[in-house]
Amino acid sequence: MREIVVIGIGAGNPQHITLEGVAALERADVVVALDKGDVKDDLMGVRREILRAHNPDIAVIAVADPPRDRSPRDYAAEVHRWHDQRAQLLEATIVENTEPDGVAAFLVWGDPSLYDSTLRIIERFTTPVTVTVIPGITAVQALTAAHKILLNRVGEEIVITTGRNVAAGARHRNCVVMLDGGAAWLESVTPHTYIWWGAYVGTPSEVLIHGYVSEIGAELAELKKKLRAEHGWIMDIYLLRELDSSS
Repeated sequence: MREIVVIGIGAGNPQHITLEGVAALERADVVVALDKGDVKDDLMGVRREILRAHNPDIAVIAVADPPRDRSPRDYAAEVHRWHDQRAQLLEATIVENTEPDGVAAFLVWGDPSLYDSTLRIIERFTTPVTVTVIPGITAVQALTAAHKILLNRVGEEIVITTGRNVAAGARHRNCVVMLDGGAAWLESVTPHTYIWWGAYVGTPSEVLIHGYVSEIGAELAELKKKLRAEHGWIMDIYLLRELDSSS
């Protein structure tokens, strides 16, 4: 039976991959990757460096990522349809490029368990496969390490959510925000809201900013636009925390 190894490769630093991940990559026959069409040289460079260090001769098969509606009326239904298409393409690619007992690897940014669709897509395969998941360092961990802060506070919860939810009004005392295509921090602010923000965390292009949203929020939104224009892409993450008298 074919094996699929889903390897968390961290937030951008090639040294984030664990020894377990290295061992899994060394025994893989092929790496399968979705090509999103807008080639991101920085990210591809990190992948190439990882492969060069741990399995330089492995074949890499790129699969064109099917398009999806970014502003659908029914978001969940559109994502479900998109995942079905992805599953069909990836399954066919794996079957065509591996032996019945071969090993195919997916390299996942951060950790496969956090805001990543790879495992959901594999669940849609009709071809029998075994799945091995290798955890990785998340962007959440990379962000807090870079800012030298604790993720949690004594006795309080920590929420991890998306920019879409924050923009829609979600409010929490301690909140990590991922997948923010805009500047959702501007929609969730009190005089006490503090932000620790990072872009390209773990890469040579890393940018870190922190301060009260009321003071730096608008300037940070402009910086994000500028960085996206310079690089052609951006991946950012941030922690919002209420620093009031009960902190």
